[in-house]
Formats: sequence, structure tokens, C-alpha cells
Amino acid sequence: MRQPSLDELMQNVDSKYTLVVAVAKRARYIMAHSTIEESNEIKPVSTALLEMERGELYIEAE
Repeated sequence: MRQPSLDELMQNVDSKYTLVVAVAKRARYIMAHSTIEESNEIKPVSTALLEMERGELYIEAE
């Protein structure tokens, strides 16, 4: 599976820290809400990174 480049991912966030926190939170959510079969196909962090690259993961400033 192709991993998105850092340049592509940084277009959607303002810092690497924000990127890491957002992807980690999304990966934890995916792990908590997936079945065993789903979690064996694609790793949660990879899924979160792909969602970030596609612009499907939105970040709210607190």
C-alpha cells in the first residue's frame, strides 16, 4: 500500500504536531469502532493517513 508523502499531508494542516495528533486520534477511533476482520485488512494509522491525504479528515481548532 502506498503511503502519502509528508508534503501532501502538510497541505491540510498547519504543523507536523497537528498532523500527528489528528492522525493518532482518528486511528484510535478506527480501532475502537472496527471489527476484527476490518482491522486485519488495513492498519488504522494507514487508513487515517489516507483520509488526511484525501481531505476527509477535518481538524477543528480548540
